[in-house]
Amino acid sequence: MAFTLDRVPSIVQASGLLSRLGDFAAPLAAGQPVLLVADPGLASLGITAAARAALLQAGLATVLFEALTSDPTLAQIDAAAQAARDHNVALVVALGGGSALDVGKAAAAIAPAADPAARYRLCAAPLPARALAKICIPTTAGTGSEATRTVVASDATGAKTWLWGDTLKADVILLDPDLTLSLPLGLTGATAIDALVHAMEACTNRNANAGNDVFCHAAIRLVVRHLPQVMQHPRDLTARAGLQYAACLAGIGIDNTGTALAHNIGHAIGTLAHLHHGRAVALAMQATLGWVSAEDPDGRFAELAALLGGDLMAGFTNLVQLAGITPGIPGLTAAALAAEMAAPDNAPMRNATRRVVADADLLPLAEMVLRA
Repeated sequence: MAFTLDRVPSIVQASGLLSRLGDFAAPLAAGQPVLLVADPGLASLGITAAARAALLQAGLATVLFEALTSDPTLAQIDAAAQAARDHNVALVVALGGGSALDVGKAAAAIAPAADPAARYRLCAAPLPARALAKICIPTTAGTGSEATRTVVASDATGAKTWLWGDTLKADVILLDPDLTLSLPLGLTGATAIDALVHAMEACTNRNANAGNDVFCHAAIRLVVRHLPQVMQHPRDLTARAGLQYAACLAGIGIDNTGTALAHNIGHAIGTLAHLHHGRAVALAMQATLGWVSAEDPDGRFAELAALLGGDLMAGFTNLVQLAGITPGIPGLTAAALAAEMAAPDNAPMRNATRRVVADADLLPLAEMVLRA
């Protein structure tokens, strides 16, 4: 047995943890201003104000950046990085779903240099050697971005691209399940399935290894246990905390071994149709799981089936249905989807898939997804 696992940030989970943000921020900021990158939708819930109050209580001046969207762009990352430079901040606190976390992480990584985010896409240039300190506080339980060294954003054409590097990782992850209580039930289900697909792909793709399986299998068990409870009882804080932890563990999983075909297709759908990412990867996985798992030389899909209740397809489909995800991707043609699946930005996910995905497979796979 041989494997390599990369560093995991400091992780703290507790109800009401946001009120203690200043305790974690003060040592990292060292008296300098803090850039708070927050999902704009959090302001009306009082969450942004609570974060600012906690930082103020610790004696830290705060610069607020909310100019981001649910599909973040490289231009938004550049704007956040410039705000960090303009105010000489030492720490970036990223608060929100995957979009806010990605913008905050990337801004902290590129701010020490003058180059735009586009310079670093697809590892075209190494990220600056030193980044600003980062605290990630997720308010959803799905992307796992708080635990990864990957950022996904759209370029000027609308195509999804990515940045990658160790300096994108958080220094501290704060998991406060209270922050997920306001998430609508539909988004709760979609983000939970996103976390589930992360874990499933990370423990079955070509890079999968026994060391990383520990994180992935634990994440799957948590989703299987807690998703039905949350969908029936949305205020159940224990179940919410379970999904939140599952998403973080699944983030560690994909940070170590990456994703696979469902994310290749999900990112392609996101570029073409701007479907919610959790729904996109759920439908992609549901349509292609049988095809991918038809070849199981090392029994990894058999292990996965056991975690899902014994039947791989039925177990996954049941959870997708419990999450309230319905079939249908309007406005796409199979040819367009197949072409986007072949794009260079999506190649790492395609190449990591356990079963070889040949060029000739792309159109039939796209047709499978659109028929599902």
